[in-house]
Amino acid sequence: MALSQSVAWPGAPMALASAALFGASTPLAKLLVGHVDPWLLAGLLYLGSGIGLGIVHLGRRFLRIDPPEAPLRRGDLPWLAAVVLAGGVVGPVLLMVGLTRTPASSAALLLNLEGLATMGIAWLAFHENVDRRLLLGALAILAGALLLSWQGGPEGVGWGALAVAGACLAWGIDNNLTRRLSSADPVQIAMTKGLVAGSVNLVLALSRGAALPSVGVTAATAVVGFFGYGLSLVLFVLGLRHLGTARTGAYFSMAPFIGAILALMLFDEPLTWRLMAAAVLMGVGLYLHLVEHHEHKHAHEEMVHEHVHVHDEHHQHDHAPSTSPGEPHSHVHRHAPLVHRHPHYPDLHHRHSHPET
Repeated sequence: MALSQSVAWPGAPMALASAALFGASTPLAKLLVGHVDPWLLAGLLYLGSGIGLGIVHLGRRFLRIDPPEAPLRRGDLPWLAAVVLAGGVVGPVLLMVGLTRTPASSAALLLNLEGLATMGIAWLAFHENVDRRLLLGALAILAGALLLSWQGGPEGVGWGALAVAGACLAWGIDNNLTRRLSSADPVQIAMTKGLVAGSVNLVLALSRGAALPSVGVTAATAVVGFFGYGLSLVLFVLGLRHLGTARTGAYFSMAPFIGAILALMLFDEPLTWRLMAAAVLMGVGLYLHLVEHHEHKHAHEEMVHEHVHVHDEHHQHDHAPSTSPGEPHSHVHRHAPLVHRHPHYPDLHHRHSHPET
């Protein structure tokens, strides 16, 4: 079956593209760590994403391109604040600290832990269905990450590896909270997160005595932030919308492989047996995630919400006279109860319980 005809379309390509952009940003950030205070670097990366997406947002208005996405509402603000704190402040600071103590290729592969944290929280806290294959894949990824981070001797796992793992936990929390916002405009979400988180990190770094880098380094950091944090987050939110949190996190696990390959080229780091063994384990884990097939009879309860949509099987409803006739479009709409069977992921319309699991 072609990917465009699969239930994973278009969520999987979006999640993989998000992973590619973020994975490439890790070794590029390693290049910048020597020129910028880690905390300040985190702020500049997020500011770059926020300002870049702000230009995109204003450009849409200037060109009168009306996106069909639903805007953020007042009820979304508490969730957005929690997302900014976990993913925009705690996560990037821990990552920058970890990068100063860990080889770039190792740090890139350790970022697989974000997918595990995302899936674990989705499974345990938000009761998203995770089957045996996904669990086995998660264990394979965890084994690879532990092999990579173990330094041997009495010190065991290094502080740098622990800092990267802490960043992954913060982003796992962030990803699960972002799912609550995934029906809204992803550009608006990522722009707000970048501007707020970037400003907070920048102020904190400057208050600690960090010095602003040169214009060239600042510009380079902003570009990395726009693609690796801003555009990556936009694609990730779209992936959440179509795949749910655990599956999107699984696809996002491709990011460290991309980062590790780029790190080997940029820093001429040795290709060690631990790196290769960890890559094999993580590759097996990722494969088990990608080949999942989830299908069963399920019930849709009555629901009222707002998001961009077309009039497919799940969207058969009336429209007010003021509603734009074109598709896709966005407006508040009601879903009538429905019982049927088809392959699906826990997207916006498939967040039901699984008693048998």
